[in-house]
Amino acid sequence: MSSKFPDVQGGGSLILAWQAKSKNILVVGGGEVAAGRILHALNADAKVTVVCPASGLNEEVAYRVSQGQVIHIARPFEPTDLDGADMVLCAIDDPEASTQIWKLCKEKRIPANIADVPPECDFYFGSVHRDGPLQIMVSTNGNGPKLASIVRKKIAETLPNNTGAAIENVGRLRKKLREVAPSPHEGPKRMKWMSGVCESWSLEDLVQMDERDMIGLLAHYESGKIPSFGEVRSNMPA
Repeated sequence: MSSKFPDVQGGGSLILAWQAKSKNILVVGGGEVAAGRILHALNADAKVTVVCPASGLNEEVAYRVSQGQVIHIARPFEPTDLDGADMVLCAIDDPEASTQIWKLCKEKRIPANIADVPPECDFYFGSVHRDGPLQIMVSTNGNGPKLASIVRKKIAETLPNNTGAAIENVGRLRKKLREVAPSPHEGPKRMKWMSGVCESWSLEDLVQMDERDMIGLLAHYESGKIPSFGEVRSNMPA
């Protein structure tokens, strides 16, 4: 009977999409690694504070500061910098200081990532492919960041062009569907119908789908029918 179920594979990470919008993320350091961490946080619409002497900022981080994209505290880290932080990303070339920051974060129960020190990380950064709303992360659980980048590139090469645009259109269609059938009791039917659309329409169809196509498609929701893209287009008024 146990063979019906997936085997447990220990040693992995719980890979999640962390909703960091408007959260306070503290970045300690201003070099190349910190720059990458800052960009990830800004892409997630987080509020970013960088603690680092001005002399330690690389060109990219200095640019973020000059554009007002991040708050800059121009000095070395102090324990009070953790006040109000929802997450800490440490990227400094000082193992002893990094460990101290890690210990303080543990005391305050603040999730932290200490760059290049896997045992002192609550989470890891993977290699990310981004295409509009589409995000694909490859993680090696801290074992081989470069290999993660290679695997990520190979995966991205297999994706059709405009995958992100197709996903954006599906998101718009889902929003319109909720307006047509807003009742919570409609939830299972909405999910089944949307799944059917995604399975029966090609990515190319979804990319081409416009407002009129969505209206025409949604007209069939009540019946549960999912017409093809061609049928929807052919039924449109000239």
